Amino acid sequence: MAILKIARMGHPVLRRRAEEVTDLADPELARLIDDMHETMVDANGAGIAAPQVYVSRRVVMFRVPAERTTEDPEDQPMGLTVLINPVLEPLGEEMQDSWEGCLSVPGLRGQVPRYSRLRYSGLTPDGSRIEREATGFHATVVQHECDHLDGILYPQRMVDLTKLIFTTEWDAFTGGTEPEPPDD
Repeated sequence: MAILKIARMGHPVLRRRAEEVTDLADPELARLIDDMHETMVDANGAGIAAPQVYVSRRVVMFRVPAERTTEDPEDQPMGLTVLINPVLEPLGEEMQDSWEGCLSVPGLRGQVPRYSRLRYSGLTPDGSRIEREATGFHATVVQHECDHLDGILYPQRMVDLTKLIFTTEWDAFTGGTEPEPPDD
């Protein structure tokens, strides 16, 4: 396993649709998944997509830490999930604003509207089909990581660029705990 370099905003691999995975038995796919996991853990990320490590394949992984869940009984912590060729289906039109960061956009956070509920499906590394419904942070992280597979970074989803801030400012003015940084 190896810790991989993370592509940053502006690199072409982050701006195009990633290619479908066609061979689940490919040893390079297994190595990619192991390396992505090690890279995500090293970077203290909640998720990562293959394009973020310069590989144009439709592979994402994410986790839902307990500290990111809400009081909603459906919003539960979840260990590592690896999705290959994922498909997302919004369950309704309701949106929620969430503050997001990204390993490919270091040092910034932004408020992004995301679907509140969704169903996602895809394959696991062993070829099993996975299908789940998600709410809360779970829904947010799935949408965020799958956006990478379509060449979309979270600033492109923002509707109010005054809600794009440096993490140092966020921490200085809120201690990192407020739902929104204070106005001037």
